[in-house]
Amino acid sequence: MRGNMNQKILKLENLIRFHTVFRQLHGLCQRRMLAQWSPVFSSAYPVGTAQLCIRPWQIDPFVGAALSQYRLLVTKKEERAQKSPLSSPKFKKEVEVWIGMTVEELARAMEKDIDCVYEALMNTAIDIDSLEAHSHLDEVWIKEVVKKAGMKLKWSKLKQDKVRENKDAVRRPQADPALLTPRSPVVTVMGHVDHGKTTLLDKLRKTQVAAMEAGGITQHIGAFLVSLPSGEKITFLDTPGHAAFSAMRARGAQVTDIVILVVAADDGVMKQTVESIKHAKDAQVPIVLAINKCDKTEADPEKVKKELLAHDVVCEDYGGDVQAVHISALTGDNLMALAEATIALAEMLELKADLNGPVEGTVIESFTDKGRGPVTTAIIQRGTLRRGSILVAGKSWAKVRLMFDENGKTIHEACPSMPVGIVGWRDLPSAGDEILEVESEPRAREVVDWRKYEQEQEKNKENLKIIEEKRKEHQEAHRKAREKYGTLHWKERSFLKYQEKKEQKPLKTKEKEEKDSNVLPIIIKGDVDGSVEAIVNIMDTYDASHECELELVHFGVGDVSENDVNLAETFHGVIYGFNVNAGNVIQKSATKKGVKIKLHKIIYRLIEDLQEELSSRLPCIVEEHPIGEACILATFSVTEGKKKVPVAGCRVQKGQLEKQKKFKLIRNGHVVWKGSLTSLKHHKDDISVIKTGMDCGLSLDEEKVEFKVGDEIVCYEEKEVPAKTSWNPGF
Repeated sequence: MRGNMNQKILKLENLIRFHTVFRQLHGLCQRRMLAQWSPVFSSAYPVGTAQLCIRPWQIDPFVGAALSQYRLLVTKKEERAQKSPLSSPKFKKEVEVWIGMTVEELARAMEKDIDCVYEALMNTAIDIDSLEAHSHLDEVWIKEVVKKAGMKLKWSKLKQDKVRENKDAVRRPQADPALLTPRSPVVTVMGHVDHGKTTLLDKLRKTQVAAMEAGGITQHIGAFLVSLPSGEKITFLDTPGHAAFSAMRARGAQVTDIVILVVAADDGVMKQTVESIKHAKDAQVPIVLAINKCDKTEADPEKVKKELLAHDVVCEDYGGDVQAVHISALTGDNLMALAEATIALAEMLELKADLNGPVEGTVIESFTDKGRGPVTTAIIQRGTLRRGSILVAGKSWAKVRLMFDENGKTIHEACPSMPVGIVGWRDLPSAGDEILEVESEPRAREVVDWRKYEQEQEKNKENLKIIEEKRKEHQEAHRKAREKYGTLHWKERSFLKYQEKKEQKPLKTKEKEEKDSNVLPIIIKGDVDGSVEAIVNIMDTYDASHECELELVHFGVGDVSENDVNLAETFHGVIYGFNVNAGNVIQKSATKKGVKIKLHKIIYRLIEDLQEELSSRLPCIVEEHPIGEACILATFSVTEGKKKVPVAGCRVQKGQLEKQKKFKLIRNGHVVWKGSLTSLKHHKDDISVIKTGMDCGLSLDEEKVEFKVGDEIVCYEEKEVPAKTSWNPGF
């Protein structure tokens, strides 16, 4: 631009000069002609002629002044044009941001590389090393990055207010009571472990359910449809009475109409009995009391009824509304009376259901079958389930391929109150999940996607809270560090930082091994979802992390797989299996990789094994075992060289004193000294052992300790004893 302007000025100057020269030459010619005609005047103008010849390129003063003004004007204009962008306010690019945006999103919004965001956050309180592309940034750091990039901030309400449309499936409204039909009651049998719940159902079903359970203890919910001689049908849920299965009992109470509370007449009200009462009351379900084992000589049914009064369970004999039936599940005595009491209560409740419309139900149990894949046991609560129905439960969906009853027999439809096994699930739903029927597979996928999205949003909110807490911690640490080093000279500051780094030196190999030995990573595999849930709940009660950390690496349903072995090898962990198998190939692979696989059929055996494994990770405890005791009868001193050594005259009262062992001096019940002996003499002879009833003189390895008559000397040896974990799971 400036070059073009200079060229134009140059051209203008050349034109003006050319015009001036032309005018001067024209004037010169005229003067020469005038000189020829008037020679008189030629001598009068010698100077002017000489001047014209000498300065042929002189510009007229007026033209020169105009040219100078023009050049000055053009130059100022050009300078003004160059200065104008600098003097005017700089244009800043506007960046649209929102709360909770990630590093990657911020870089994209700024149209910059992701490294620009990291550079802007350097030398701030935020931990750069922990930042990933998908990490969420706090409002403070978003402002900081945009400011350092020289851009303008604009908060976007669209991102904050934009809400994804709810695509979840929900229960349909209640049907017209006139369209409802009577249904069978769903009865849950609850009570303390080993009070006879499964044996009671065994008699009602006339099958050997109890014999199939490991140790005769129910370890997952069983759902059975029992047909009585009168033609009535009752669906029974047999819940575990073991302390570990609290969540299962709560779930059983939520899907039931009536609770049969089984209490042993010879044992009375126990911990799980009280818990079962609480679950029934929380679910607002009526109770029928079955006092079992009444055939035993030590049975006391009246004692049971009185104990239940303390828990607001008042039997009819005491003016309440709870029916109490005395039974013997082993002999089958009075079982029909219990069934009739249950049917009578069900009639009073007037239980009805809607047989039409989309199916609604609850997952009672879920497990993985080798031939069938994910399988669920469910109770249908509304509608009629048929083959080909599309179901949604939790974050899983199914197209029903097969249905079967509790005996494994294939059925074609399942009505309300009916327990049914369902095959066709894409993933394994969790026990307790609500089952809802939807119109099509795309709709089922839509529901599952929405539920996964909701879970992800909840997780993001939790992550944001954690990030905010960490940010505050980093800011506080940064502030304290600045206060600490702020007033110091740079040399002093460097020395202090060096000292801190020296203290934080990496662990040696031996120290690292000791630290690793105090962590027990475990992998849990179970037969059904409820069993795994129960074991994981027990893990939550672990409160001995100060002794050994318990780290749950993975848990799942199904047999032990090669992936489980690989995972255990990576984390140096142990695999615990409950009611599952590990094939020969898996066992050999685990042995080769040094991975322990521990399989159990009874839950409390698994927990005991886990306690033993935790105890094995603890350092041994040193225990003192007394060998002999002696009483000081007199004190005196002996001169050895130039120093006097205090000596105690003792009599052995118990056991024997051995010079090579360790000793301690006890005064008024308090230990005054611990150590070794320098000498042990009987009369004047040095000996190594003094037995009961003998007198001796002894001196200690610490001369400053003073003896007093009446003090006790105890000889003992130290033994290392394996430590036991202090964790008590409660059973």
